Amino acid sequence: MPTPATGPSSNAIRALLLCDLVASTHLVECLGDAAAAELMARHDRIARDLLAAHGGREIDKSDGFLLLFERPVEAVRFALAYQAQLLELGAQSKTALASRVGIHLGEVVLRENPAADVARGAKPLEVEGLAKAIAARVMSLAGQGRILMTRTAYDFARRGAVGHADEAALRWAVHGSYRMAGVDDPVEVCEVAAAGAEALTPPPSAEKAQRVAQATISSTSAAPAAGPLLAVLAFDNLSNDPEMQFFSDGVSEEIIQRVSRGSQLKVIGRTSSFQFRGDRKAEAANALHCTHVLDGSIRRAAARVRVSAHLMEAASQTTLWSERFERGLEDIFAVQDEISENIAHALDQAFASAPAPTVEPAVYDLYLRSRPKGYAPDELRTHVGVLELVTTRAPQFAAAWGRLAYLRAFLRFYQPFAERAACAAQVNSEAERALSLDAQNLDAMAAQYFVIAPFGHFVEADAALDRLRRAPGTGDGQRYIGWGLRHFGWMREALTATEQAYRLDVLDPMSANLLALARMAAGDIADAIPMFEELVERMPTMSFPVASLLRAHAFQHDWAAVDRLLALAGQRQLREFQDGLPFIRAKRDPSPAHIGAWREELQAHVRKTGWIDVSRLVYAAHLGLVDEAYAAAAAARLGPAGDADDIMGPDGYRTALLFQASMPELRNDRRFAPLCARLGLVEFWLGSGKWPDCASEVPYDFHRACEQARAVPKEDFGF
Repeated sequence: MPTPATGPSSNAIRALLLCDLVASTHLVECLGDAAAAELMARHDRIARDLLAAHGGREIDKSDGFLLLFERPVEAVRFALAYQAQLLELGAQSKTALASRVGIHLGEVVLRENPAADVARGAKPLEVEGLAKAIAARVMSLAGQGRILMTRTAYDFARRGAVGHADEAALRWAVHGSYRMAGVDDPVEVCEVAAAGAEALTPPPSAEKAQRVAQATISSTSAAPAAGPLLAVLAFDNLSNDPEMQFFSDGVSEEIIQRVSRGSQLKVIGRTSSFQFRGDRKAEAANALHCTHVLDGSIRRAAARVRVSAHLMEAASQTTLWSERFERGLEDIFAVQDEISENIAHALDQAFASAPAPTVEPAVYDLYLRSRPKGYAPDELRTHVGVLELVTTRAPQFAAAWGRLAYLRAFLRFYQPFAERAACAAQVNSEAERALSLDAQNLDAMAAQYFVIAPFGHFVEADAALDRLRRAPGTGDGQRYIGWGLRHFGWMREALTATEQAYRLDVLDPMSANLLALARMAAGDIADAIPMFEELVERMPTMSFPVASLLRAHAFQHDWAAVDRLLALAGQRQLREFQDGLPFIRAKRDPSPAHIGAWREELQAHVRKTGWIDVSRLVYAAHLGLVDEAYAAAAAARLGPAGDADDIMGPDGYRTALLFQASMPELRNDRRFAPLCARLGLVEFWLGSGKWPDCASEVPYDFHRACEQARAVPKEDFGF
């Protein structure tokens, strides 16, 4: 069930849903008082039964219902089931029943009424603020039998698995911006309907609202245009074998890489553009906000392949270029290159073609199957094994070498520290092989960055990140640029870089996870929570969102949400994040007994192992144990011990948590500079002049403190 208020009032990002029967007073005129009352009672039972089934909460009931849901996807599930059952009720009662639904995702202010007020007829819980007004205005546009929602709710609901029986056939539409009474800015209105619904047309007054939106756009269009933004859709598989769809997807993916590498064009990431298949292809330009769309089809038979492609301008629906290719399968790379070159020329872009590799079809098929989804260790091991076979059979295939290095480097995060040096050498060898064949291979660059030791090597890490940032094209590795920047203390720059990567692939789960992390690190916890929640539901194999969402709810003091997530975490692996659970428990109940237990555990850990992770120091200081944290740091090594208790995963023994906006206690102490000197950060800051954000935020002269800590020796971490 959704989170109750934790005091007189509480704020949280939630989905609000308003629904009612259209013209309910007309029912009395048609049916009479008794029959209408019975019909309304049956309507209320339907709504409340569905509410319980879909995890919602009733806030108010007058002519209709005001309901609260944790996520928009739950509100949409409720709305679809609600409308379906009302149709059945209408058929049973031989009465035309029509409902209307409005959904909005935003900051919801919940206020508890005192018991005395409740006794006098007040609601136990009330919603205040703009969110309720927006949901009500959206519902008022819905008319008869429609489910309308704001754009933010629409985006999150559509990304999630709606769980409807006819999910693939659900109809979705974006209707544009509307001016609403009591709301300063235009509100973008969208719609969802059950399978089989008629075409979704804009609600009344859309034409006027669109003119308002267009005028707003025109008044701000003095800035130079950002340039073309291309979406490459998944090519249709016209072969008899449905298994060939992955081959069609792979051809489209390679075109994305070649266009973005060979020109200055910005290209939407594959995870987002490949969502639009079949009938949904017509929605791609509007949903992805791109200027141009490349679509096509592939028919593969034996050793021959026929590829058709066409490039369309989204605004005018004009075809700029189209072509058909029929070649031997061994020439597929040349076809991809030719398509990419024609796209660039059609959009007046210079195109630099790289030599097309020669890879036998069976080996290319294996390569196409090696893209990870959840980044679980077992999945990574499988793909590494496949790519080892691919590179053995195609030793000149640069893309395979780069992906092998990238996935092995990610898998290395889960290997014992005693094995990591040998693994890093192997990763670097594979990355260098990829870069010798293709000097701009992004996966190889990301792999080289991943295996740089997280402490003491910040000059090297900064150079690797800069190289990755400057490389042309798009690739999985670029989404980690913002993640890397946070380890230097550049939280604002990291958020900007992560948002830029996310905008090019908004439906990619890892990009969404990294953006939510960047927002939380910068202090925007309320904005991070809905993204984590959607990922927890959409990607059950990913451990990252579950652990991060636990911490986010704890910082919001939403303990009911923490309890629900802990129950879910019991069914999923938290892996390296398991150590964060004691912190969440102590934060929930910071009694002397709990804080004392944390203190004793911290000291016992140092006595037993002789090492400490900086994240444990940050947590201790946040719980009020600043002196104890620095005492532990002074008595221990700041890194792994090389035993079974070492923390695994990408965030183990990293410095990003030192700069988390919501936990400033450790860095607000002057002892922070000597600690950073031991990590190698002070050496980097002084030498480069690239100071962290906290340099202007701490209550002392940070630059002077770092200068005084210059002589503190940097530790040899051995990993």
